[in-house]
Amino acid sequence: MRTIISQLELRRPQSLTEALKMLRDEEPLTPIAGCTDVYVSVNFGTLTSRRFIDIDRLEPLRAIQLSDDMLSIGALASYTSIIRSPLVRERLPILIDAARQIGGIQIQNRGTLGGNIANGSPAGDSLPVLAVAEALVVLRSVDEERRVPFTKFYTGYRASIMRPDELIVAVEIPPIAGNQWFRKVGTRAAQAISKIVMAAVRAPAPRIALGSVAETVIRVPRTEEVLARGGAVDEAARTLRDEIRPIDDLRSTEDYRRAVAANLLRRFWADTT
Repeated sequence: MRTIISQLELRRPQSLTEALKMLRDEEPLTPIAGCTDVYVSVNFGTLTSRRFIDIDRLEPLRAIQLSDDMLSIGALASYTSIIRSPLVRERLPILIDAARQIGGIQIQNRGTLGGNIANGSPAGDSLPVLAVAEALVVLRSVDEERRVPFTKFYTGYRASIMRPDELIVAVEIPPIAGNQWFRKVGTRAAQAISKIVMAAVRAPAPRIALGSVAETVIRVPRTEEVLARGGAVDEAARTLRDEIRPIDDLRSTEDYRRAVAANLLRRFWADTT
C-alpha cells in the first residue's frame, strides 16, 4: 500500500560539507531535522516538498556557545537544550520563556530554533525574541558564509532571502542592555498557537517586536520612537494599534489583536519600570 510517505525522497548527509554539496548539486532539497512542522503538513495533506535532506545528524549545529562576546546558538539546538542552557539564561532569558511555551515536552525535545526560523510562521514564538535581540542569521553554502540581520531575513509570509543552496547554521546574538520581557497570548496557557506574542527590551532606546499581527514577525519603530522620546504609554499604545497589521482568522480577530497588543505594551512598560 502506497502512502504519502512512500512517495517522498530523503537524503542523509554525514557532514555539513556533504549537506551543502547536496543542496548545491541536487536541488530542490528541503532541509528537515525535528520534523515538527513537516509531520503536521503530512497529516493535513498540505505538504508541497517531495525531496528532503535530513540534517539531524549534524551535531556541530547543536552547539550553544560564546564567540567574540556573541551568543551563538546552533540551528539544531532544541528548545529543551535552550531551556537548560546557562548561557542563554544569562544572556537572553526571554528566549527560555518563549521555548517553554512552544508545544509540549515532546515538541520541545524535537523542535529546533533553526526550524522555527526556516518555517517562518508569523506566529512563531521564538521569532519576536530574535527580532528584539537584533540577532544575525548565519547562512552557509559551499561557496560562502553570510550573516543577515534577523529583521531583514523575511521578505513576506513564510518567505525569506535564503537561497536554495544555503543552510541556516546558527543564530548570533549580541549583548543586550536593559530589562527583557516576553508574553504569549493563546487559547490556553500551553500547547496553543499564538493569537499574539510580544517580546520587548526596556532600554533608553526600547525595542518591541510582535508576532501574529502581520504577515511576518515585525518590529514597531514608530511605537519604539514614542517611548524613546518620553511619550506617554497611552500614546505609544495608540501608535501601536495603528502600526500593526493583524487579520481575522480562525484563531482570533483583527480588533482583538489590536486591543491585546496595546494591553501587552502597557503591561510591558509597567512591569519593567
